Parts: sequence; C-alpha cells; structure tokens
Amino acid sequence: MKAKVVVCLLGFASLFAAEVRGQEYSKFDLFAGYSYVRANPGVSPTLPSFNMNGGEASLAYNSNSWLSGVVDFAGYSTSRLLDTEPASFKSDMFTYLFGPRLSYRRLGRFTPFAQTLFGIAHTGPFPGAYVDGKQTYFAMTLGGGVDYRLSRRFSVRVLQADYLLTHFKEFDSLGPTLKGTQNNVRLSTGLAFHF
Repeated sequence: MKAKVVVCLLGFASLFAAEVRGQEYSKFDLFAGYSYVRANPGVSPTLPSFNMNGGEASLAYNSNSWLSGVVDFAGYSTSRLLDTEPASFKSDMFTYLFGPRLSYRRLGRFTPFAQTLFGIAHTGPFPGAYVDGKQTYFAMTLGGGVDYRLSRRFSVRVLQADYLLTHFKEFDSLGPTLKGTQNNVRLSTGLAFHF
C-alpha cells in the first residue's frame, strides 16, 4: 500500500515538474527573419495589388509567461507595380510598430501567440509604394503566429500571419490623389533568440 502511495506521489511530482518546465520563459525574445506583404490599394482603380519582400525584426519583453510588450520594425522593397513600368522601378516601405502580445506556453515546444501592434508606416520618395511620393501615416497589425523551440536559447518562427492596415495616399491617373485604407496581408518566418 505504501509503495503505491509513493509511486503515485512521484508520478504527480513528475507531472508538476514537467508543467513548471513547460512554463519557463525568457525575459526577452529577439526575432529576425524574412517578411512578405501582399499590398492591396484601397481607392485607386488603376493601381493593382502588388508584392513586397523584405525583413522583419522584433524585440519582445516578457513581463510574465503569457503577456509581452513588442517593438517591431520591418522594411520592404516593392515589386513592379504596373506591367507598363520599367523592370527597374522599385520603391521601399518601412513599418515601426509596438503593442501587446499574448502567448500560450503549455504545448511543449510549440508556443502560439496573438498580437496587436500600432505605429506608423513610411514609404520612400516619388514614385513611392503607392505612386504618391514620400508618406508617413498610421499603421497597425492584428495577427499571430507559432514558434517552435529548438533549445533553451533558440526557436524557429514557423509562421507569423498578420493583417496589416495602412493609410497611404494613392495616385489615381483618372482623378486626384486620395487617402485610402489599404488592407494588406503580412507573412513572416525566421529565428527567435531568447535571453
């Protein structure tokens, strides 16, 4: 009888230890990786959707096992906006965002998270990502992702998918320049460093 009680207590203790180990987290997470944006102009009937490729870096401060504050920076180069443009036509866009992240750390090596980030987006000088020159306006993301922990110090961000809202002015060859709302999709992957 005593042996069964001892075995049960040891089993319970090992489950508790595994649960505590599963909740371990670092104070800071630094992410760096590839990022893709499918940009969707909102008001210009002559400007089609286009692709942007670039990189993203973010730093998360983990205040506890589930809540983090995130600072996020990303830079992109556009593809050719219109088929009639020269192949060398390129432009840049940068985003500077910050906000909260919620993480769920009880799935072993997998850590899913959700976040909402707010800040600004900036596009370079004419001809700019939305063909209206240099602009800086409000931007935000809403989304999340999944990290897979390789070791105590490293994880792979399997996928991060975000809705990216921007408010750039768009050039319309049929009329005036209008401030639009662009509903974009952002996908990212890369490595996260924990310290």
